[in-house]
Amino acid sequence: MNFTNDKPIYIQMSDRLCEEILSGVYKDDDRIPSVREYAVLLEVNTNTAVKAYEQLSREEVIYNKRGLGYFVTPGARKQILKARKKAFMKESLPELFRQMQLLDISIEDVAEAYKSLQSVK
Repeated sequence: MNFTNDKPIYIQMSDRLCEEILSGVYKDDDRIPSVREYAVLLEVNTNTAVKAYEQLSREEVIYNKRGLGYFVTPGARKQILKARKKAFMKESLPELFRQMQLLDISIEDVAEAYKSLQSVK
């Protein structure tokens, strides 16, 4: 994984795990990789992975079964979607519309560009 400098690595790790849940890699009550396994996979310090898992536990995205590991909390996908949509609407969308206005890009232009991207797939 390529990490950026704009936010802490443990946050980027928790974001990645959330994206894996959103994409269906992990479903409700699925076991996720152990802290050590995930740290090795992403080539980070185990303590960093611990912070990511602790954050996700606090947010009730994952839960720990003592001696068995971490699992996806039932309903986590729905919870992540809700939080991500809210963040998108509050943070990303206003900037997107600002850029569209500056560059004189209409909603129709965006729709056409989206159609073009879909036909390439």
